[in-house]
Amino acid sequence: MKAASVHELRSALADAPHGELVDLCIRLSRFKKENKELITYVLFESVDEEAWIRGIRQEMQEAFAAMNRSNVYFIKKSLRKILRTTGRYIRYNGSPETEVRILLDFCSLIREEGIPVDANPVIRNLYQGQLKKIEKTLAGLHEDLQYEYRRMLKQLL
Repeated sequence: MKAASVHELRSALADAPHGELVDLCIRLSRFKKENKELITYVLFESVDEEAWIRGIRQEMQEAFAAMNRSNVYFIKKSLRKILRTTGRYIRYNGSPETEVRILLDFCSLIREEGIPVDANPVIRNLYQGQLKKIEKTLAGLHEDLQYEYRRMLKQLL
């Protein structure tokens, strides 16, 4: 089965009646957890972005606290899992400023938790990759925000 293009989907959804759209969204939310999370974000959590970001930070802190630190292998796996989850949240929002804030929180939690970044090349590359992603996203922000976030970024370097 070939999927329709975004343009075709948009025009079909524009012509659909309201009740049919509601049924379609409910049906879509049953198939994947990510679809349900996205619909939840759009309907309920996008109104108060600050609270949503605090919730993500709290979730990251809990994941760092539950991390198995007995072996570097488990630390790497846990960091990748946390990063996968935060990446999903970043995609839901789509705002560059929110992306920078969440990634800065992730990197600062790595430092706060005392994870040995330089002890393992995979962890070092993961950490450096997030710093590069922050730097790249910062270029598209307003100058005042850039200044503030660059100060925070320098503390992580």
